[in-house]
Order: sequence, then C-alpha cells, then structure tokens
Amino acid sequence: MKQKIHATDLEIGMYVSELDRPWTSTSFLFQGFVVKDEGTLNEIREICKYVYIDIEKGPALNESRKPKPVSAQRASKVVIADDFNPDLSHVLKGPPTNKRWQPEEVKLEEELPAAKRIESETRTVLYNTLEDVRLGRTIDSDATKAVIADMVESIIRNPDAMGVLSQLKDSDEYTALHSVRVCILALTFGRHLDMTREELNLLGIGALLHDVGKMRVPDEILNKKDRLTEKEFEIMKTHVPLGVEVLQNTPGIPHAAIEVAANHHERYGGGGYANGKEGETIGVFGMIGGVVDCYDAITSDRSYHKGMTSYDALSKMYQWRNSAFHPGLIEQFIQCMGVYPIGSLVELSTGAIGVVATVNRERRLKPRIALVLNSNKEPFDKVKVVDLMTEATNNPVGAPEIKKVIPAGEYGILPSDYLPLIGTEEVSAGD
Repeated sequence: MKQKIHATDLEIGMYVSELDRPWTSTSFLFQGFVVKDEGTLNEIREICKYVYIDIEKGPALNESRKPKPVSAQRASKVVIADDFNPDLSHVLKGPPTNKRWQPEEVKLEEELPAAKRIESETRTVLYNTLEDVRLGRTIDSDATKAVIADMVESIIRNPDAMGVLSQLKDSDEYTALHSVRVCILALTFGRHLDMTREELNLLGIGALLHDVGKMRVPDEILNKKDRLTEKEFEIMKTHVPLGVEVLQNTPGIPHAAIEVAANHHERYGGGGYANGKEGETIGVFGMIGGVVDCYDAITSDRSYHKGMTSYDALSKMYQWRNSAFHPGLIEQFIQCMGVYPIGSLVELSTGAIGVVATVNRERRLKPRIALVLNSNKEPFDKVKVVDLMTEATNNPVGAPEIKKVIPAGEYGILPSDYLPLIGTEEVSAGD
C-alpha cells in the first residue's frame, strides 16, 4: 500500500517505492529501497518534491510522527485566553503612521532554514488535524498553537521566506496545502496591517483551521475532478457550519480565531455564505480570511480551471472591491503582496525571463528576479539573481525593468522550481 508524502517529510527507515520523476533520471541503482542514511535522505529531498512510500515495507508518515512532534517538544510562545477578543478597529483605518514591525530583521537566505522546518511541521500538524476531524477525534489545539507561534515569529523576521514556500502547490492535496498557504498569506497580511503578536497568533490559528469542516463533506464531492453541480455545491457550503462546530467543541481554540472559519465565505456587499453577512459585521478576521482564501483559490490550478497569475488575480480582486471585499482592506492586500508578488513569471525589458524571488517593499516595481532564460529565450547554465533596485541605483538610465507578467508554465517554466533561492548567484542584469 502506497502513501504519497512530501520529500521533506521522508525519514530514515521509510521504504521509497516511487519518485515524482523517472528512476532513470536519478543516480539510484534500485527502483525501490529503504532509506538508510542521511546522505540518501538529502539526495531525495534535493531532487524530489514528493515521493511514494510503501507502508507495508516501512513506517507510514503518521506512525513515524508519533508522538506529534511540535506539541510534545514545546508549548506555544504566546498564551491567549480563549475569550480574548482584540480590538481590530485600527486595521480598517488605513496604514499606521508608525509601524510596529520594521523592514525584515534578517535576510531571506538566513531565514529560509527555519522557515522550511516550520512549514514542514505545520503541514504535519495539519495532516494530523484533518485526519482527526475525519475520524471524529479531538483536535490537538496545543500542536496548532505551537506551529502558529513559530510561523508568526518567522514572518515577523522575514515574511518572504514563508512567501516563497507558499509557492508549493499540488492539486492532489489541495485542501491541506491550501490551508497552509492561506495561513502564510493571512499572517503576512496581518504583519503588513501592524497586528500585535497576540492578534497574529489568533489570525494564524483561524486561518490554518478555516477549512476543517471539509473533512465532514462526502469524499465524492470534496474530491470531485469536475465542477460541482448546484446541489453538490449546496452540500459543499456546509463545510462552514460543520467546521465551526468542530472548532467550538475543541478545547483550547480561542473564540476569535473561529471567526475566520465562520466568515471566510461571507462577502462585503452581501451574497456570501453561510449566514449572508455583509459589511463590517463580517469582522476583520473574517474579511481577511475571505481575501486570502479567494486569492489562493483563484491562483491555484484545479482539475476544472487554470489558476490566474498573481498579477491578474490582484487586478480582479480590486475590481471586486465593495461587492466582495472591504475596499480599504483589498487595497492594503495589494500593497502587501506588491505589484509583482513572489512567484510571478515576468519578462524584462532586456528580453530575459525570470521569476520574482523577493518583493521590494519600498520600491514595488523593483523586486529581485531569478533569471531563467536569457534574451534569446535560452536557459542559463545556472539560475542567476538580479536585484532591479540595485540595477536602478547603479544605472538609473539604462537599468532593466519588468516589461510584462506572463502566465506560469510559459516556456515550460514553473516558478516553484526556482524558489526558494538556494545556491544561486547574484549578478548584474548585463552579465
């Protein structure tokens, strides 16, 4: 019996039965083996995003993770009472004059190792949580609080590290990975909105658990490859009250965090579900949940639709202000994401093609770009990085600029293949 897991979750002792690429394109001599040492483990993680393990010949993911690692090893860094109800009125008044969180405390490359560990642990906790909900067991709220506390600290230090990891998308695991991405987006947005640590932790708990009710939706509807019928969609909508019920019955889940699950499908102008709320009655956490949930959904590939580029998605969402989203909040979200969000595939004025690797929060049009193709649309021997801000400073007249955004997959380029930036070389655009 096979189990699909991410390569970062692979451990010594597991039996690898299948890779995400042909065996012949690797250096492995056997098509199926037990992982016996760190060298083999690192090699697999280097070349694969996911693998299949044979749980009859070795441990399964859940077995290898017992006891659950996060809750067993440490407690949440921020203690929040279940009835804590923060005053978030400041969020809707526009950007603060004196921001609490200054620009990045550490460089992206310095934060990446911690961010990768935290993102992996978060996925593990979420997989366990979804399985607990599916089987009717009690959620481990301590585990959720612990990984969210770590994620908050990472995003405060440098939000781009988690941002590049959110590019991981797998349509076969949409529900789980969507929830992790929504959590990362929500916390990054919350940081931009100058929320306190306590507020960020509440928002993160709610964002990570916003879709747990889907585990109570019939599998044939949840996993359907085609668009849902009207009747099926009505059943899918029940994931909201079902999720709220699960969270309300879980000890240790703060009431304010449940607002994200309860209201992420409500719409500012009305017409959402499950309770038809409108305007500010949705609540700030609910409105933020709606924005980031929608953004991730429309930028993700599904079996029945191709995801939009980040640029197109933000343009669409701006058009939907007032009807779907709080106008001031959606403008702040666009400011947070940048004109060219991380993972955008762009063509420069030089003709080179690259992937936006980090956002410049002071000069939104000048991000760092991982160059993939040269001006002749030929691949570089090694991915190179150019900082458009540095280029503009050094060469204000002839510095390259972003000419246009192109769809992910164009020229056979998948942005996630070039993020995060590891082992790349920073160069001048003229090199």
